[in-house]
Amino acid sequence: MNHVIPPDIHAEIMTRLANTEREEGVRILLAVESGSRAWGFHSPNSDYDVRFIYAHPAEWYLSVDLEERRDVIEYEITDEIDLNGWDVGKALRLFWKSNPAFVEWIQSPIIYQAEGGFAERVRELLPDVYCIERGIYHYRSMAKTNYRGYLRGAQVPLKKYFYVLRPLLAVRWLERYGTAAPIEFDKLLHLIDDEPALAADIQALLLRKKAAPEMGLSDPITSINAFVERELARLESIAPQRDAKPERVGLLTEVFQSTLRESGK
Repeated sequence: MNHVIPPDIHAEIMTRLANTEREEGVRILLAVESGSRAWGFHSPNSDYDVRFIYAHPAEWYLSVDLEERRDVIEYEITDEIDLNGWDVGKALRLFWKSNPAFVEWIQSPIIYQAEGGFAERVRELLPDVYCIERGIYHYRSMAKTNYRGYLRGAQVPLKKYFYVLRPLLAVRWLERYGTAAPIEFDKLLHLIDDEPALAADIQALLLRKKAAPEMGLSDPITSINAFVERELARLESIAPQRDAKPERVGLLTEVFQSTLRESGK
C-alpha cells in the first residue's frame, strides 16, 4: 500500500471497488489514484481521485445495441472519495488517440487493483502508441489555460502554480526524451537543474502545499511567473515534429480480445 493513502481510506476504496464489480457485473482490470496524490503535490485535505478500467463479460459486447450502451461508471461525490471508470473498449479507443487521462492512469504510482494482463500489456505498448506531438499540444494548452485563468492577478492561488508547472515540465520531458512524461512531479524537476534559484523556489512552494490544508491567495512568485511566461512564449513559437509511428489499432484490438477472453474464464 502506498503511504500516501491512509489505511482506512484504502480499505474503503477497496470496498467500493468490490461493490462496483458485484453491482455492475464487471471485472475491474486496473484501479489507480489520479490527480494530486499521484502527481506528488497533494495537500493534507486533498480528495482521493480513484479511476478504473473495467470489462463486462465477453457476450456483453456482442449486441446490436452496443453503441447505445453506457461505457462509463460514475458515482456522485458525497465525501472525499471520487470514484469513476471507463469500459475497456472506450479506454483502448482513447489510448489509440493518446488520451492524456488514460496515459496518466496507466503510469500512476498508486495502484489499488490490477487483474489479468491488461495493465502490463498497455504499459508495454505505451512507447509505440503514444504520440509526442499530441502530448506537447495537450500540456501546452493545459499550462496556458491555467496560467491565464489563475496566475496573472495581483493576488494568485498558490496551488495553481503546480497546475502550470507540471505540464510545462512534461513538455520539456517530451522534447528531451521523446517518451511519455512520468506523472510524478519530482521526476520532472531535474529538467530545471540549470536554474537552481527557480528550483529552490519551487521546492519551497511544494513543501508549503504538502503541509497546508489550503494555501489561499498570495502575491505572485516572481521567479516562477518569469519561467512560466518564458516557457509559454517559447512553446508558442515551436511546431512539434509529427510522429511517424505506424498504425497500432491492430495491437490494441489484440489487447481488447485477450482481455475479453480472460473475462470469460
